[in-house]
Amino acid sequence: MSKAQIQPLLDKLSTLKPDLYNKDFLLTWAQSQDDLLSVLTVAETLENFYRANIATRAFQGGLAVSNFRDNSTRTRFSFASAASLLGLSVQDLDETKSQVAHGETVRETANMISFVTEVIGIRDDLYVGYGHEYQQAVSDAVQQGFTEGVLPQRPGVINLQCDRDHPTQSMTDLLHLKQTFGSLENLRGKKVAMTWAYSPSYGKPLSVAQGTIGLLTRFGMDVTLAHPEGYDVMPDIMDTAAQQAKASGGSFKLTHSMDDAFEDADIVYPKSWAPMSIMVERTDLLKSGRGKEVQALEKKAIALNGSHMDWQATEARMARTKAGKGLYMHCLPADITGVSCDQGEVDATVFDRYWRETYHEAEHKLYIIAAMMMLTRFPDAHAVLQGLLDEGRPRRFGQPIR
Repeated sequence: MSKAQIQPLLDKLSTLKPDLYNKDFLLTWAQSQDDLLSVLTVAETLENFYRANIATRAFQGGLAVSNFRDNSTRTRFSFASAASLLGLSVQDLDETKSQVAHGETVRETANMISFVTEVIGIRDDLYVGYGHEYQQAVSDAVQQGFTEGVLPQRPGVINLQCDRDHPTQSMTDLLHLKQTFGSLENLRGKKVAMTWAYSPSYGKPLSVAQGTIGLLTRFGMDVTLAHPEGYDVMPDIMDTAAQQAKASGGSFKLTHSMDDAFEDADIVYPKSWAPMSIMVERTDLLKSGRGKEVQALEKKAIALNGSHMDWQATEARMARTKAGKGLYMHCLPADITGVSCDQGEVDATVFDRYWRETYHEAEHKLYIIAAMMMLTRFPDAHAVLQGLLDEGRPRRFGQPIR
């Protein structure tokens, strides 16, 4: 990848009009089309800069603060990698070691961590009705601090997964599809099956499935959501997906048959999530101060999953996809039959055939997060990137810029 090959991406970026500066990236369906296209374009540009050995340190210091209220591997390291790529230092907010544990308010915490902070990334995905609301509360707090002169800058708040959406994942998946099929235009009319799959591990959040149907329906794809009875996702996000599909010239439908979802599919995304009833019960336990009962609820979730152990991405089902060559996708980690569990979301032979693709899929996330960081913190990300390209400093000295 040469500087001359990167320039067309920047030329494209110059034509877009995102409205993300001094704002946040919380829900994809709340963002404009230019916002989404700008994130994709900046992410691709940064990825190409890295591979061409071109320096990308757009910040000369500052913090990127992460607050993970749930476990994470890919997103945690992607956030740290994105911050390092751009020149920011990472500080993880461990609430058990802060004054949050002693009753410090959201407004106070958000402002105290933000004096030299450029971005705040938050994962809060386990409790329905809490995750997005908490992220919005942090957003409101830093906005108030900035407006009233407490903060010298307004940090961007980035949703690293909440109860409603997982935008860094869905945008990562979209970039993976764009590069796999050659362009966003080539995705039109492609059938993607976002389908529930059996997991023996725990009651997983709804947000990957919701994020997928909430984003891909904007790009003219034929999106099928498949799950057993009782594993519904949030009704308002279903409505949003249907409306977006109609507006984009695609389609959106629900089925309770995994076989039907896989039939003639170009892309399949078999991923477990907990029944809505479990998610609501989990939240009720938290609200009523009965958090110690959550472990018993997890056993209930796993038992319910056990009623649908046949919902797996098997070789037989993959044979039903378009010409038997449908693209397998997963946000990882997948529950792999015979590898990570006795029986899980995907056959080992299927996963082994696509592990390189899924790992490349995961790689895009750090660049998606870096793009969100840039677009929320710079009024003209195009000018910043163009300056870095024109300057052409090597990222790693001693090696030529390609």
